[in-house]
Amino acid sequence: EDSLHLLLSNPLLFRSVSVSIHHTPPPSSSPFYKSPNPPMYTVDIDHEEDGDNASRHQAGNGGQNSSHATGPEGQAEPIQEAKRGKNLATKIPLADLSRNLLLAYQSFGVVYGDLSTSPLYVYRSIFVGKLPSHTNEDVIFGAFSLIFWTLTLIPLLKYMIIVLGADDNGEGGTFALYSLLCRHAKFSLLPNQQAADEELSTYKYGPSAQHASSLPLRRFLEKHKKSRTVLLLLVLLGACMVIGDGVITPAISVLSSVSGIKSAQNKLTQGEVLLIVCVLLVGLFALQHCGTHKVAFLFAPVVILWLISIFAIGLYNTIHWNPKIVSALSPHYIIKFFRETGKEGWISLGGVLLAITGTEAMFADLGHFTAISIRIAFAFVVYPCLVIQYMGQAAFLSKNISSIPHGFYDSIPDTVYWPVFVIATLAAIVASQAIISATFSIVKQCNALSCFPRVKVVHTSRHIYGQIYIPEINWILMIITLAIAVGFQDTTTIGNAYGLACMTVMFITTFLMSLVIVFVWQRNVLFAAAFLLFFWVIEGAYLSAAFIKVPQGGWVSLLLSFIFMSIMFVWHHGTRKKYNFDLHNKVPLKWLLGLGPSLGIVRVPGIGLIYSELATGVPSIFSHFVTNLPAFHSVLVFVCVKSVPVPYVSPEERFLIGRICPRPYRMYRCIVRYGYKDIQKDDGNFENQLIQSIAEFIQMEAVEPQFSSSDNASFDGRMAVISTRNAGTNSTLIVSEQDDADAITSIQSSKSLTLQSLRSAYDDENPQIRRRQVRFQLPESPGMDDSVREELLDLIQAKEAGVAYIMGHSYVKARRSSSFLKKLVIDIGYSFLRKNCRGPAVALNIPHISLIEVGMIYYV
Repeated sequence: EDSLHLLLSNPLLFRSVSVSIHHTPPPSSSPFYKSPNPPMYTVDIDHEEDGDNASRHQAGNGGQNSSHATGPEGQAEPIQEAKRGKNLATKIPLADLSRNLLLAYQSFGVVYGDLSTSPLYVYRSIFVGKLPSHTNEDVIFGAFSLIFWTLTLIPLLKYMIIVLGADDNGEGGTFALYSLLCRHAKFSLLPNQQAADEELSTYKYGPSAQHASSLPLRRFLEKHKKSRTVLLLLVLLGACMVIGDGVITPAISVLSSVSGIKSAQNKLTQGEVLLIVCVLLVGLFALQHCGTHKVAFLFAPVVILWLISIFAIGLYNTIHWNPKIVSALSPHYIIKFFRETGKEGWISLGGVLLAITGTEAMFADLGHFTAISIRIAFAFVVYPCLVIQYMGQAAFLSKNISSIPHGFYDSIPDTVYWPVFVIATLAAIVASQAIISATFSIVKQCNALSCFPRVKVVHTSRHIYGQIYIPEINWILMIITLAIAVGFQDTTTIGNAYGLACMTVMFITTFLMSLVIVFVWQRNVLFAAAFLLFFWVIEGAYLSAAFIKVPQGGWVSLLLSFIFMSIMFVWHHGTRKKYNFDLHNKVPLKWLLGLGPSLGIVRVPGIGLIYSELATGVPSIFSHFVTNLPAFHSVLVFVCVKSVPVPYVSPEERFLIGRICPRPYRMYRCIVRYGYKDIQKDDGNFENQLIQSIAEFIQMEAVEPQFSSSDNASFDGRMAVISTRNAGTNSTLIVSEQDDADAITSIQSSKSLTLQSLRSAYDDENPQIRRRQVRFQLPESPGMDDSVREELLDLIQAKEAGVAYIMGHSYVKARRSSSFLKKLVIDIGYSFLRKNCRGPAVALNIPHISLIEVGMIYYV
């Protein structure tokens, strides 16, 4: 028995034994679940100073009451507090004007860098191809009129007034819209969704009643799974196009700004200019690991200085060259433009749309600011500066037709040429930084939807939540960006790809927004249809013009989106097949009950955390241990880490605790929930929080009548949300810090000197992940039930004996009878991605020395 104890309590020794266990599916019939939605109970244990106001809230059959949103140490969660502040600022803007003005100032460096640098290349992209044959004053005036009304209708009307109101607890972007839709209708394809998820404090949004006109549409979308799949594919297509922007934006922005050197210094060759561009791009991506927060104080001043510069230059050019350009604000000049240019004018719309590239960032980056701060910055600064700049540049070009290829730099007065060039280069770098950071967030969100392989996510700021860096994506972006810059060497060709990617994202956003108007805002379907039709007509014209330029560079966006979509599809398909296999091969509860509390094996001290993607039932991996090993841990916890369709989950709502089998079995379930923008941090305190939560659940179970008869009822499916505010000072267990000397003497098994030396050596080699050592004690409580006390003592003793993490090392293969395409997707595509992405243990921050992996083969 001592040998078995050493084996189980030391996963490092366990891993050295070569074990090959082939999967034998257990019987499929199981009376495990009597209801797909078992009753859920919420327990919110708020420990006040006097201890008299501790309360527990429950909701039977109909749902749960929401828990309070406070941190585990008694402090309010910064993100939730920020969200409350944002909502308050939106409702009472005058009461918090100074804060909104500060956020508006900060938004210049993050949100508007891309949009404000568009004047560098817009007019050049418009008058390319066959349109130079129509270059006269009326055509140039018409081009400016098109730019003005495009800026007015899409960024100002659509985004500022309408779309920014569709935030998801302060978050924006296509994923926020999709999350809202999934919470108001059954559109989600995420596995492991439960009724308890609907009781999260960040879940509910807007009115609950459905408008009568929307019910037929809702029933249709919910009934047909293909329609929900198409909806997800549209969201992923938008994500892929944003990733494409992350590749194209640095190339076109830096190339456009540096081209001013060649315009001023004719001695420089194209190769020398290209070398400067490559050096700047490599430097830009090499600095990403530092995080934007270290240079963020430079971003806003640079963009503001850039906006002031282009405003002054535009005003000067308007007055000096052609003041009559003001009349082009009339849409009459748009009619004259198309009357004279015809089909060539329609094709030139692919260049006009470059004036609004970066508009999507106003909505995508909403989570870092407030809607009113972004509106202030755009309406009072960005919009006027851009309009005046485009107006002045058109006035200059109307009198200097030959300067169209380098219109922006040629329109700069000689006295301020070089200062503006330096500012333009810095602004281009800022614009690139914003979209690169957004790409990291998009990849993280796709990963939360099980639509992207696991990648390393690094926090770049301790104070600013959400600033992340993904090394693998960063270097891939750099290589592709350099290839585009060196391969095309022309902003017009790159602009064709850029415009197609941006307009596709806007087109998808319009469609999702129309669904939000119906299902979330509860407006009439006719209103949503009018919104969809109006903006789709405008954006459809631009999108059709962008598709015409696919042979002239637009194919780059399509190729990039196809590659990333293929990766997402293969990963999502393989992951769902693996999950469905686990779901249909769960261990029957009758089989476990028939084995008895000992499970037919020796139960040695220790806690075994068995990781699985199943939120209900016992995974088949557990049957491998029971049938092939003579011993197992005395306390077993089945852990499921899953994503829910909300941006953030507060820490005190993160854990769902329940019991599997009767009390003598000492088997529990823990579901750990994360939002699509949450980051799984390794704070070294997961084990302690888990033990405290289970202890609270055991204590609660003894006093709640719904749980008191658990020995005779269905044992799985009923979960409790345990809020452990001030758990360290007033909880079921007494928690005391343990110094290093005491920790070393109580490592896993005090009988094994070999194990102590291995653990000490591991801790010395990995000081950055040294875990917080604490000791749990049971307080003196005469009124505590004997069975509860015994169970809590077993839990404490098991924790002191050691914690082992148990996972399945899976190999997914297609069945022999599968089609060639399925074998290609599963056996080659999915297997390649699994072998080259981060392992699940690393992604979940599981300590390597405490990990036990069991090989499993999935035939799907």
